[in-house]
Amino acid sequence: MQYWLMKSEPEAFSIDDLRDRPQQTEHWDGVRNYQARNMMRDQMKVDDQVFFYHSNCEEPGIVGIARVVRESYPDFTAFDPDDKHFDPKSHPDKPVWFMVDIGFVRKLSRTISLRELKLRDELADLALVRRGNRLSIMPVSPQQWAFILQLE
Repeated sequence: MQYWLMKSEPEAFSIDDLRDRPQQTEHWDGVRNYQARNMMRDQMKVDDQVFFYHSNCEEPGIVGIARVVRESYPDFTAFDPDDKHFDPKSHPDKPVWFMVDIGFVRKLSRTISLRELKLRDELADLALVRRGNRLSIMPVSPQQWAFILQLE
């Protein structure tokens, strides 16, 4: 099993939105960064655990846990000219972009803020706290995962 952190702006899609979906699952569409796409396409597997992170909000931080429930498949939003994630270079017969489905596991009892994560020496190697890292999907080591859960 692997561990991940996936960022979403809560106004676009929040942990509560995931919880409130039918079957508490949703596809993770719109990723348009090749490195993040490659992680989803090539590395994410069913039952991998995911920290759900709210970004670009008053208090950015980890707010919940999800899990991968479906491995990568073509991101159909790239094929729709009316969708904000449309990419004319991506075609159903030769897709460029991929997505996974995630399922709600639980909300954390509190938000573990980015500010708090940055203060922890144990998380110095966490991609999220490294300067200049803007990826929306990033790996989390088993040790980092366990440590962050202890902060709850």
